Amino acid sequence: MNSIPWDDFRLVKAIADTKSLTGAAAALNVNHSTVFRRLTDLEKRLGTVLFERHRSGYALTPAGDEMAQLAARMDDDVEAFALKLAGQSLIPTGELRVTTNDTLLVYLLMPVFAAFRRAYPTINLDIVLTNQTLNLSKRDADIAIRATDSPPETLVGRRICGLNWAIYGRKSDYPEVTNGTYPDLDSLAAKLWVSLGDQLGHIRAVRYVHERVPEGQIAIKINTVLGLTEAVEEGIGIGPLPCLIADQRPTLVRLSDPNPDFATGLWLLTHPDLKSSPRVRAFLDLAATELMKRRALIEGTRTTPV
Repeated sequence: MNSIPWDDFRLVKAIADTKSLTGAAAALNVNHSTVFRRLTDLEKRLGTVLFERHRSGYALTPAGDEMAQLAARMDDDVEAFALKLAGQSLIPTGELRVTTNDTLLVYLLMPVFAAFRRAYPTINLDIVLTNQTLNLSKRDADIAIRATDSPPETLVGRRICGLNWAIYGRKSDYPEVTNGTYPDLDSLAAKLWVSLGDQLGHIRAVRYVHERVPEGQIAIKINTVLGLTEAVEEGIGIGPLPCLIADQRPTLVRLSDPNPDFATGLWLLTHPDLKSSPRVRAFLDLAATELMKRRALIEGTRTTPV
């Protein structure tokens, strides 16, 4: 015999599970005589007895037990395959709300959002720009993309890499400076500086300026990183800026190496109750991949966009 039909395995398993021909017939939705005939024919073809007939019912012989175990494994494999197909057919759809700030949106995230839309055209993105922490548990947003060293303990996610800062000035004011050849930091202390506002004093780069530069030499304070970048570009003063932004501005020049003391982590965050959502999982996975492609730009080791 070259092969045993799969239905024969189902037959043996049904008899083994119910210990009777009547029970097997009910399980297979056939009549008793059909089960009896098929079992007799199968044992004849195999040349071995699969069941011993007792008053208590049909008991497996060693050969029958081996066949029943194989049938059970086949059942498990078929069920696992069906579940896999079902999972693949669940194409994420609907709306996904992502919160971030204007700086990350303009200089980093729009290509990531575009890549996500190409990969998942059935998911609509709702982007909420704010520097405030939204309540993800109340669905103010599904995902937060933040530059921070202390993500909220109520959220879960992954740290992509460090977002590095360096001190920058207007290139026309420092024609002698090239990347890798920087002025002495002490000589910069007498220059005019720009800084983020006091309300952002928790940012390390802000503390650096406020601790080392006299108040009278801070020409302007502003509460957005984009505004701070514009101030440096206009020549109002020098100051620390994220490399991600400043390195994409040809009118700016580094006046220092990236300072590890300024760095903050770039995080993808969501609420624990949302992390298994197909939409959320799809975004987290794709965004992490796309952001890692831009890691050198974020960390300040590459000065041109991906």
